Amino acid sequence: MPTAVRPAGPAVHPRDGRPAPAWAVRVAHLIPLAVLPSGLWRVALVAGVPLGAYEHGAPARTHGWESISILSLSVISEALALLSLGLVRPWGEVFPRWLPLLGGRRVPPSFAVTVATAGAVAVTVVWAYATWGMLARDLVVEGDGLGFSPAGFALLVACYVPLLLWGPLLLALTIAYHHRRCRA
Repeated sequence: MPTAVRPAGPAVHPRDGRPAPAWAVRVAHLIPLAVLPSGLWRVALVAGVPLGAYEHGAPARTHGWESISILSLSVISEALALLSLGLVRPWGEVFPRWLPLLGGRRVPPSFAVTVATAGAVAVTVVWAYATWGMLARDLVVEGDGLGFSPAGFALLVACYVPLLLWGPLLLALTIAYHHRRCRA
C-alpha cells in the first residue's frame, strides 16, 4: 500500500501541511523590500551622503544619539518587516525553542492573527500620519530651517512612499494566514 508523502518545501507547514498560497509568499517577501528604501535613505543620511536635505541652508547632518536612533529605526523597521515571513513559513507556526515556557509549542493562530493585525493597523496609521505630515510640512514651511531641494524631496518621497504598502500588504497576508490556519 503506497504511503502519502507530505510535499517538502519552505512554504509547507509541519503542523497542518497546508502551504501558503503563492501570492502570499510573494507578498511576504515584498514587505521587507517595501521597507528597505526608507531604511537605506536613513542610513545614507547618517553616513553623510548628500540627499538634498538642508538644515539652515547647510546639508543636513546627524550626530551622536540622533544617528544611533535613526540607524536603530532602520534596523528595527526591517526586522519587523521580516517577521511577515513567519506568516508563510513553518518557523512562524512554532515558538522558538529558546523561549522559556513557550519554546517548541505551536503558535496559536489567534495570537499570530491578533499580533499581525495590530501591527498592520499600527504601521498603516504611523506611516500615513508621517506621510501626511511630510507633505503638509513641505506645503507650509514651519520656520525651523529644515528643507529639501526639489530633487532631494523627490528622492525622499520615492524612498518613503513604499512604506504606505506595508500595512495593507501585512493585513492581506494576515487574512490569508487566518484562512489557512483556522479553517476546519
